[in-house]
Amino acid sequence: MSYLEYRVQTVPTGVRKILCLNWGLVLLLSAVAALGFLMLYSVAGGSLQPWAEPQMKRFAIGMAGMFAIAMVPIWFWRNIAAAAYAISVLLLVAVELFGATGMGAQRWIDLGFMRLQPSEVTKITLIMLLAAYYDWLDIRKVSRPLWVIVPVFIILLPTALVLKQPDLGTALLLVMGGGIIMFAAGVHWAYFAAVIGAGIGLIATVFESRGTSWQLIKDYQFRRIDTFLNPDSDPLGAGYHITQSKIALGSGGWAGRGFMQGTQSRLNFLPEKHTDFIFTTLAEEFGFVGAASLLTLYGLIIYFCLASALTNKDRFAALLTIGIAATFFLFFAVNMSMVMGLAPVVGVPLPLVSYGGSAMLVLLAAFGLVQSAHVHRPRERS
Repeated sequence: MSYLEYRVQTVPTGVRKILCLNWGLVLLLSAVAALGFLMLYSVAGGSLQPWAEPQMKRFAIGMAGMFAIAMVPIWFWRNIAAAAYAISVLLLVAVELFGATGMGAQRWIDLGFMRLQPSEVTKITLIMLLAAYYDWLDIRKVSRPLWVIVPVFIILLPTALVLKQPDLGTALLLVMGGGIIMFAAGVHWAYFAAVIGAGIGLIATVFESRGTSWQLIKDYQFRRIDTFLNPDSDPLGAGYHITQSKIALGSGGWAGRGFMQGTQSRLNFLPEKHTDFIFTTLAEEFGFVGAASLLTLYGLIIYFCLASALTNKDRFAALLTIGIAATFFLFFAVNMSMVMGLAPVVGVPLPLVSYGGSAMLVLLAAFGLVQSAHVHRPRERS
């Protein structure tokens, strides 16, 4: 045991837990959120209202929640994983029965003081339950068909409920996030090859179903696919979002037009500039340098999470951390691909930067679990 480790072991438990937090991760999350506040201030025309100030308050609440979750032993989160998952599924059912509707979709539960989006919670509870399942399961059984069916059902149940809202973007994130956990747990690659093959077949079937009585997805989702494949076919209609987004990205150049000088966002050409398309505002005002800086911060967050997971001897904690890091990666990768025209527009926010209550609070709670896994990881005694 080093002198520093010895000194840490001699301080009171509560203080020791605070000292053992992954403070690099805390600083990185704060830096990304601060950049988000700056962009929300810019798109509001130099005002803290209506987006920046509420976002700051949510971040403060979320950080307090992250620290509180980090202080709770990781075994507690393992023990409540099944209950948390069950509650999130019930909330998805509640959305179907009496959820609030917005922009043509029924995805929220109105709590009065805020609108909760249960699908955001489900992304984390799904990871918790899968990590707990593979922590419990004998590693020799991981790839046996009977034991593969269970996690597949765990993934597909909330996915089906989310698809009914409809929310294709979140449904895809649930499937991909769950698949990454299964892969990290050691499930044989042949299962994933089969799923990829089935996915290709499903995509073909979706296109075949267009205009039939058994059409598998909504008309507006088909329009999004059409826009993705050829946005110039309707630049003032379905292709408007992507067209304006590309103009904003291109006009930023190397160093950008300057803070609050972006013409696309300032003149309201850019749609959803405070939520899904906020990355294009950043790229227009700060250029390639600003966009690359944000991507670097995101990459460092992933690195800190994976470094913690790879050195954690607790299987549940390691899988949980990998799953949350993967979900975080999928968030920003899908959003950035979407606004650059590399993927269909599916309504996935940019983590910690886009305006939104549920997404930020749930994401910070998820990083609280990462911190709990880091603080309470088994340590060698000497």
